This record gives sequence, C-alpha cells and structure tokens, in this order.
Amino acid sequence: MESLRELTKNHVLGNPIRLGVMLYLLPREKALFKELLEVLEITPGNLDSHLKALEREGYVELYKVFADRPRTAVKITEKGADETAKYLKALKSVLEGIE
Repeated sequence: MESLRELTKNHVLGNPIRLGVMLYLLPREKALFKELLEVLEITPGNLDSHLKALEREGYVELYKVFADRPRTAVKITEKGADETAKYLKALKSVLEGIE
C-alpha cells in the first residue's frame, strides 16, 4: 500500500508526458528540445508547458546550446533522477503485488 501512496502523491511524474520526458532523460542525462518532440510526438507548446512544470519542481534544467543557431536543451537534475528512480521503484512494487 505504501508504494501505491507514493505513486499517487507524485503529481509531477503521474503525468504520462512528464514521465516520458524523465524516462528518456534518465539514461542520457540531457537532450535537445527537438529530440524530445520527435520521441514523444507532441506539439512544441505542449512540450514547453511540461518542461516548465518539471523545471519548476527542480526535476530538469533548461538551457541554450549554440551550434548553427541557439537551441533549447534539457538536462535532468540529481533531484529529477532520484525522484524518477523512486517513482519507478514504487511502480515496480505495485506491479509485483498484482502478479
């Protein structure tokens, strides 16, 4: 039951798009905005609002990289990695209880 409470308390990762962003970033640590758009298949405005929510909670940092032109990049924070791992552990525990 404790694991289920952990899942329902996390309003940030309870959103499938935000969870998708974090799952993509976890093994990579960073990604370009455009890369996330392609992987998640959502609109730029939708991704932007979810990234801002993740940034507000301290899960990611947004920054600019300069190649041919400025591009937005996203980096997972230590808090973001820890909270995502904790969320996945709780999810695994709940799923194991169902089997």
